[in-house]
Amino acid sequence: MIFGKKDRLIGLDIGSRSIKAAEISETKKGYTLERFGLTDIPPGLIEDGTIKDAEQVADTIRNLLKSYGIKGQNVALSVGGYSVIVKKINVQSMSEEQLQDTISFEAEQYIPFDISDVNLDFQILGENENNPNQMNVLLVAAKKEMVNDYVNLVQLAGLNPCIIDVDAFALQNIYEINYGLNGENVALIDIGAGKTTLNILKDNISVFMRDVSMGCQQIGTKIVALANCTLEEAEGLYHDDETERLSDKEMVEIVSSVVTDWCTEIGRALDFFYSTYPGAQISKIILSGGGAKIQKFRQLLAAETSSEVEIIQPFEKFSVGSDFDQSYLEQIAPQAAICLGLAIRKIDDK
Repeated sequence: MIFGKKDRLIGLDIGSRSIKAAEISETKKGYTLERFGLTDIPPGLIEDGTIKDAEQVADTIRNLLKSYGIKGQNVALSVGGYSVIVKKINVQSMSEEQLQDTISFEAEQYIPFDISDVNLDFQILGENENNPNQMNVLLVAAKKEMVNDYVNLVQLAGLNPCIIDVDAFALQNIYEINYGLNGENVALIDIGAGKTTLNILKDNISVFMRDVSMGCQQIGTKIVALANCTLEEAEGLYHDDETERLSDKEMVEIVSSVVTDWCTEIGRALDFFYSTYPGAQISKIILSGGGAKIQKFRQLLAAETSSEVEIIQPFEKFSVGSDFDQSYLEQIAPQAAICLGLAIRKIDDK
């Protein structure tokens, strides 16, 4: 065994409209999906990453794990949104121990929050390509208040939070497991209910990360305004082919207007990448999250970026038992990406 049950972590992806949990085992032959579960949560319990009703969300987590027979207590979860800053910076070359002592000072000029209000972490990426006396460092800062809220939520659910990751890193982890380190310039984009995570990889290294407050809930909000219904009813209308409240033409117009905004925002991120790395080309855009399943979005994004666009296949390199419904896994695959990226973490990871 590479890691046994004692080292195993439950991947717990807590979104604003759904919660996903996964348990994975690993042997010399590779990864095996042991359990995976997904449950929706009502609108308003989590908004813009802020937990509004911790008791009800904790209860939902407990019921989810119980329903799918997930019995472990050690979990890896992730955070994102405006309360998390991920930035590539340049600092004077030094040892990791020295940087640990000075990271607060180095970070102050890059973080728009009071440095005492954030948890800081970093990863040394290597020598700076333009200055041999400097090194590239990936800086991560997350507001303590938000991190504490999620830690308290997980503990309220009777679980032990072992790793607090960042959504974009979890997405990158599962991409690397399934697609390998092939050196391609790739944009990983997760379109959730209320947030979109962008992570651009160049030569297998993340060079651009950003979370944007846009997602599938925008479609629901527009339907609410037009059909005079609740958000939950609106989401039902969107997934129902036959509805008397909205015409096909109205639904197409709503979806088109929202995904056009998504493409504009993604285009801005790609423009920044191209201005920073002239001559580089994004060869592929890999989509995850609920928004990945919208065909109109995929077609428009491919046309506007001149890149190949595909839906992530997070289970590709995993052995999957016969007790799993393969058609169900295919259906929820885009939404499982971040959760699986968390589940492959180990307790003693940095």
